[in-house]
Amino acid sequence: MSTTTIRIDHATLPDQFDRSRPNAVAEAIEAALRKDGIAAEASDVISHLKIELPTAQLVAASAVLASLQLI
Repeated sequence: MSTTTIRIDHATLPDQFDRSRPNAVAEAIEAALRKDGIAAEASDVISHLKIELPTAQLVAASAVLASLQLI
């Protein structure tokens, strides 16, 4: 299985996310992806958020991330 990593810079987070709580933002993103059946793991990596998911689910993940205004 191949894995895709998506990185999101903290500075680009939309206003609906609390930039001062990056771990909470990562948890919210991961929960939204998992709700749609995407086996993702999101985490805060100091300078950005890192989302890892199976490459086969990239299209579905992109749709979720777009709905959250992250991409």
